[in-house]
Amino acid sequence: MTRNQSSNPDPSRLGTVEDVNGSSVSVKLSDNTPGGLLFVNGEAYRVGQVGGFVRIPSGYVDLYGVISQVGAGAAPGPPELAPQFGNRWLRVELVGQGRRGTKFERGISQYPSIGDSVNVVTETDLKTVYAPDDDDGYVAVGRVASAESIRAYLDLNRLVSRHSAVVGSTGSGKSTAVANLLCAVSDLGQFKAARVVLFDLHGEYAKAFGDQARVFRVGANAHAGERELHVPFWALTAEEFISIAMGAVSGTPLALLQERLLSAKRASKPGGVAHGLADLAVTVDTPLPFSAYQLWHDLYSLHCATHTVSSNQNQTEATRSYIEDGVPPKNAVGDADTLIRPRFQPESKEAGGPKIYNGVYSTQSKAHLDVLESKLRDPRMQFLFNPGKWAATKEGETQADLDALLSSWIGADTPISVFDLSGIPTAIVDDMVGAVLRILYDAVFWGRLKQEGGRERPLLVVLEEAHVYLSAQSKSRAATAARRIAKEGRKYGVGLMLVSQRPSEVDSTILSQCGTVIALRLTNDSDRAQVTSCASDNLKGLFSMLPVLRTGEALIVGEAVNMPIRAIIDRPPEGRRPDSDDPAVVVPKGPDGKRVRSGGWTEPVLNENYKPLVEAWRKQDPTVGDPVPAVDSQT
Repeated sequence: MTRNQSSNPDPSRLGTVEDVNGSSVSVKLSDNTPGGLLFVNGEAYRVGQVGGFVRIPSGYVDLYGVISQVGAGAAPGPPELAPQFGNRWLRVELVGQGRRGTKFERGISQYPSIGDSVNVVTETDLKTVYAPDDDDGYVAVGRVASAESIRAYLDLNRLVSRHSAVVGSTGSGKSTAVANLLCAVSDLGQFKAARVVLFDLHGEYAKAFGDQARVFRVGANAHAGERELHVPFWALTAEEFISIAMGAVSGTPLALLQERLLSAKRASKPGGVAHGLADLAVTVDTPLPFSAYQLWHDLYSLHCATHTVSSNQNQTEATRSYIEDGVPPKNAVGDADTLIRPRFQPESKEAGGPKIYNGVYSTQSKAHLDVLESKLRDPRMQFLFNPGKWAATKEGETQADLDALLSSWIGADTPISVFDLSGIPTAIVDDMVGAVLRILYDAVFWGRLKQEGGRERPLLVVLEEAHVYLSAQSKSRAATAARRIAKEGRKYGVGLMLVSQRPSEVDSTILSQCGTVIALRLTNDSDRAQVTSCASDNLKGLFSMLPVLRTGEALIVGEAVNMPIRAIIDRPPEGRRPDSDDPAVVVPKGPDGKRVRSGGWTEPVLNENYKPLVEAWRKQDPTVGDPVPAVDSQT
């Protein structure tokens, strides 16, 4: 009797190990192994499915592997010799081991031997493999596709600290998967101090988390529970502020600007209290309040002022020559708060009268001041330049300081903060994402040893539509901040979750730092190649199944799972889903034969009225205006 035969064969046995090449194993299927279903203890298991699992008993240890290839191509040796070996072969990638009666662990301490038996992984085995080590640190996000009675768990510690990516083509269930994962974190009682910030570019997640999230939006709808989004410009670095508010500035104008910035910050009073820093400790990047309006007024005066010198004065005693005849004094000197420009006498050197000279800086360009004035007047930019309680007076005094801002953004009253950026001008979305990311990162980085710092209470940042602003060629602030978090965030308690339908357009440097990949259906070759390049070499074969995954089904690999999982992601309950469903062209019918709702292309339109649509468009708020009149359903 040979090793491959037995008078009482194991019903779970598939074949034997015939070749071991590092972590890759070639398995020859036994002659009596069926090609379809294998029955073990009354349960049916499919044989030779890519993504399926096998168990290789080796002494006191069971080695576990994932099937990555099936057929002649899985045979050992060069491809041209494959036909002579036949087509009953499996390529298995080893991923972990478990001693009898103990928990599964990733990695292997030994390799299988030639001739070792290879068995199908039964449901009992899967329960051992997928059982979480510690219920407190895991969240269930779905069910194992090959055994739907088994829950699919993710290790939160590794998911957050080692970064992650959720990728999938449009309509694959990506947004629902993100909502389900975050709901799993927020709805469980043990994560009372969770901190998650989600950047939502299209306003999809406003209702997805119920009372477990606060939603920040420009032009917030208070009736819907939204909060007004404020990003104090003075919390930006000098380079960020100048770029966003004025564009490119260099030379003497930049030197004057930095000098005024520094002077204003040294005199500031955040929250109405002196900042308490020594002058030498204050830099142009120190997040201290100042008035952008007063800055504009002061710089405008420097660039445009003329000076009067009388016959008994010398030029060093000159005074500014405001136009005063017939003009109210306030309008002559201008007003910072209302953006009234100061008015000066034109240059004059006529004999017999006072001589009026241009200022020292009159020849310097003031184009950046015109840009700043335009931004200060723009109502779309008031969330930045007039940020509510964080707006600064001329003296640099504010009602509230940054501690109140951070508390409102990531305080413990709710675990999730949604930044709805749909109301922000498209031209500065990248800059705003980068600025908020940098503010949050700097706060938890420098306060990492404090109670609310990143090491004590980690922060998870979720970037929706990451391909929009994190491309490889992007030099935007969002890309810069994301790269910094991807490379350094793990040490300081800031985790990153990228969400994208086009991973091929995401910077590979950022994507490669994601220790866990949740990949839903991906049909594009370049997208699959980008995701595959981020996986361990011995798991790349698994990604060949990505084009055939069902909607809501995902392949989860990486740090947060004991073993790669093909999982069916739970669908959040009605009313807790992101607003990302496809509009119905043909509205389905209910059991009674009537359309379940109005709309679509199937029903006649009665009382057509575009006025509410225009009102919502003008107010940049889809919830305002009269409700859309009902359409009579006719079946």
